[in-house]
Amino acid sequence: MRFRLTHHAEQELTRRGTPRTILEQALEMPQQIVPAYGGRKAYQSQVEFGSGRTFLLRVIVDDRTVPPTVVTAYRTSKISKYWRQSHEGHL
Repeated sequence: MRFRLTHHAEQELTRRGTPRTILEQALEMPQQIVPAYGGRKAYQSQVEFGSGRTFLLRVIVDDRTVPPTVVTAYRTSKISKYWRQSHEGHL
């Protein structure tokens, strides 16, 4: 699936040092897709960014557009706050 990145999403990837390849992996093969604010969806995967620590990469997507639009992306150490158990996983 193809995605369009907003200018804000591009800026945030650069600012937060998130490699484009990791973003693309999370979009193409997310470990979970969960509801997000405003009818959007969070494509999320647990990723090790080279620091030895695992973070949750959350990619906020508006899939009501064609192609789906990446609104923003960020990593967080608060995995348990956002991670859903397997029975709540994919939309």
